[in-house]
Amino acid sequence: MDWNDFRLILAISRAGSLRGAAQELGNDHSTIFRWLNALEARFEVQLFERNGGVYTPTDAGDRMLLAAERMEREVLAVDRDVTGRDARLSGNLRITCSESLAYRILNDLLAEFRSRHAGITLELLVDNRQLDLLRREADIAIRATRPSEGDLFGRQIAETAWALYASPRYLADRGRPGGAPFEGHSFIGWDSSAAAAAASWLTATVPNDQIVYRSSSLINQMMAVKAGIGMALLPCYLGDQESDIETVSVPEAALTRELWLITHRDLRNTARVRAFFDIVGQGLTARRQLLEGRSRNRALI
Repeated sequence: MDWNDFRLILAISRAGSLRGAAQELGNDHSTIFRWLNALEARFEVQLFERNGGVYTPTDAGDRMLLAAERMEREVLAVDRDVTGRDARLSGNLRITCSESLAYRILNDLLAEFRSRHAGITLELLVDNRQLDLLRREADIAIRATRPSEGDLFGRQIAETAWALYASPRYLADRGRPGGAPFEGHSFIGWDSSAAAAAASWLTATVPNDQIVYRSSSLINQMMAVKAGIGMALLPCYLGDQESDIETVSVPEAALTRELWLITHRDLRNTARVRAFFDIVGQGLTARRQLLEGRSRNRALI
């Protein structure tokens, strides 16, 4: 077996399907199917149970999975060690952040970074999931959560606030809302799979029949607010920069979150990571009032 065979075992185990493994490895479904069958034929053992398209490791598959995970940890450790000694202000840098941060704040800061370090190629992974920095899915994350893994290094930048927003057209028709349960008002919320704290707040605060539109995208939720469909709970750094929607509440204290710049400890002394922390970290700090919901006058709310 070579490393690619172990990568196949890892990908199928983590995805639970051949289709997911194909996406992870950059192959098509039929290639992964033939590859797994050839691997099982070579060892004359079944590595995965098949149940309606769901793949679960057998005992033999579990043993190979443990070996693959050990190999992966060693490969990643060597990779981080070598990369962490890199003093060049060149090469690639993979950053991950949420859709809303990318849309409204980060691109200006990345433009500033590129103007000062043209030799560094940036790759921005816009994903509301938390990509795994330990597995080098990204080099740097900008997250609204404190890092909990011991191998991660972080710097708190600010706090992020959330408030309710509506369009002038909606408010002219429905009036400004009072407090919960917001009788007579319609809301825009998340799809049923969302695990965000804001989604939980809406579920606990607003009757389900008042949530008339759902979307997994905060940007789409904001556009629905502009269209007058209803009110939505948005990060203040997103809603406060839009001139055609209005804030209709003070920030919800229960939804305030810390904003962190995070990387792996082995990468924190890499020149391009240090440069990113300095330039983008300073840029985010300069926008603290916006991030914390203090850029608009809410005295009359």
